[in-house]
Amino acid sequence: MRKRGIQSWFYENKIYLNESATVAGPMEAQGPLSETFDITYDELHCHEDNWEKAERRILQQAIELCMQKANLQKDQIDLMLSGDLLNQNVSTNYVGRALQIPILTMFGACSTSMETLAVASALVDGGFINNAIAAVSSHNATAERQFRYPTEYGGQKPKTATTTITGAGSALVSRNPSLIRIESATIGKIMDYNMGDPFDLGSAMAPAAYDTIKTHLNDLGRTPNDYDLILTGDLSRVGSPVLKDMLKEDGINIDEVHNDCGVMIYNSDQPVFAGGSGAACSAVVTYGHILSELRKGNLSKVLVVATGALHSPTMIQQKETIPCIAHSVVLMREELTSS
Repeated sequence: MRKRGIQSWFYENKIYLNESATVAGPMEAQGPLSETFDITYDELHCHEDNWEKAERRILQQAIELCMQKANLQKDQIDLMLSGDLLNQNVSTNYVGRALQIPILTMFGACSTSMETLAVASALVDGGFINNAIAAVSSHNATAERQFRYPTEYGGQKPKTATTTITGAGSALVSRNPSLIRIESATIGKIMDYNMGDPFDLGSAMAPAAYDTIKTHLNDLGRTPNDYDLILTGDLSRVGSPVLKDMLKEDGINIDEVHNDCGVMIYNSDQPVFAGGSGAACSAVVTYGHILSELRKGNLSKVLVVATGALHSPTMIQQKETIPCIAHSVVLMREELTSS
């Protein structure tokens, strides 16, 4: 791996995303991307007796299905990198207890999907491991209870609020050739524009996405036209315009190539306020729909920018502002050649 510019990694050896798996909840199953999910549920308990167990179930299913697709057993996975939104990353850690795969538990809030993918790719590129799993999960009821109000409370939300998606995504990373190459990554810095409203995380995270995208383009000497799609994680309908305006002030226009996972995952008439968010938001869209489009040849090169709000209820109660971060990974289609 070589460092490019200030914050970017370019993988020297060709690193590939071989397989992926996605699991989604009931609201997501009613959205426009439902056919791209491997497993869906029609209720939030996902056949478990509480929501926390439900989140563990979907995360473990995503990981096991990914290995199954790749025809690999647990002892053939050198390392699992995974994270979620709950205190102490309990969803990941309890799944790690069940699977007994070497694990690095990671937390970047909703940016964790690309954080795990970038680090997994770096470790494979460096020769430390051969097969890595990058995974994340989130669950509407567990996250809302922890970060905002319990679902049962029925508290009113403003239009700027996002809906935490219920889902899990997993990807297998190795040097074994496939149609999807992981080319590079840009590691974000924590940005804080003095926003403290947990019901407007799209606006809070937009500056982090702006900084990472601008840095990525500068580090690699690229323009938005080098990508078929620049995909943000969960800025929603509120944060996406903020991002575009900030980039335009620096002469960078992404209007023609930008979309947001939190907007894509739901229909406009679903009761989700400004759109979707959550650690699994960028994962299920990327590891489902985006990989499918790359494999079909409808997309050739995609910059995925996952954004995360790094706050906690305690910090908000203490009137702290919300620090945010964005990590990006470049996925590209590479035609396989026969030897």
